[in-house]
Amino acid sequence: MRIAVVGVTGMVGGVMLQVLKERNLNITELIPVASARSVGKQIDFDGKTYSVVSMEDGVKAQPDIAIFSAGGSTSKEWAPKFAEVGTFVIDNSSAWRMDKDKPLTVPEINANQLTSTDKIIANPNCSTIQMVVALNPIHKKYGIKRLVISTYQSVSGTGVAAVRQMNDERAGKKAEMVYPHPIDQNCLPHGGDFNEDGYTTEELKLLNETRKILKDDSIQVTATVVRVPVQGGHSESVNIETRQPFELDEVIKLLEKTDGVTVQNNHSKNEYPMPLYAHHKDDVFVGRIRRDFSIENGLNMWIVSDNLRKGAATNAVQIAEYLIKNEIVQTK
Repeated sequence: MRIAVVGVTGMVGGVMLQVLKERNLNITELIPVASARSVGKQIDFDGKTYSVVSMEDGVKAQPDIAIFSAGGSTSKEWAPKFAEVGTFVIDNSSAWRMDKDKPLTVPEINANQLTSTDKIIANPNCSTIQMVVALNPIHKKYGIKRLVISTYQSVSGTGVAAVRQMNDERAGKKAEMVYPHPIDQNCLPHGGDFNEDGYTTEELKLLNETRKILKDDSIQVTATVVRVPVQGGHSESVNIETRQPFELDEVIKLLEKTDGVTVQNNHSKNEYPMPLYAHHKDDVFVGRIRRDFSIENGLNMWIVSDNLRKGAATNAVQIAEYLIKNEIVQTK
């Protein structure tokens, strides 16, 4: 299998290489691709050294699968060019997520809907992925009527420059400002760009992507996105109103049986999900599971996952694994 990683020199690109190695895909040729300023750089993968190639050369190589993490504008320009030569593109940007003709895929939920005609496959937003993995079994059994979401998102979701800002501030150095305010010892209720209605683009992703993945436009969603001085993962407080009544023990058992979910819900031992311990792991961790007594059929959960792994790289590689295992992609 010939696999290209586009945006290979970026933060997520590096994690993609790590996940590809860990999951032992049968890669016969790795094609590292990046922007012009990175062409010629050397990267190491699985004991070999590779030279980074340009987008044009990446297309000419006609890889079987190209995993993109190079930004929305780059994906809009180059994903169709890869697709035209027969490559399956798995894109980690927001470019294609809400395109009605492109699948928005979380393998545990809807990979079985992929076909050989799906040449461009969208990877959802990191905060959406971890949430819907936990919500999907609940929605299937009880139906979800409404979601109230508050996220506590790692600076790594903004990129390497944001991590540098936090670390410089923490070290007492003059920091190059990625955020409009200091982030160390602070919380910024600001993710993405503000719209005229006061909501941000990151908040709207939670609304629109959740509805598309769960295939239910009737779900009411409101969200507040907060950036916090954490490097290792995203956390979410999710309040759920279901359409059908539930028993709390049944919900917990349902989550315990869900692929990709680890339940940490032992209050007496102070066991609950935390980004410090989700870091470098692929599962979605769920805890603080309790009934919301203020409304009928109300449920509270705390959901944590490593945003660079399951929230980005791991989800993309799992899509590639599905394409290969089910022979949707054929080697050239």
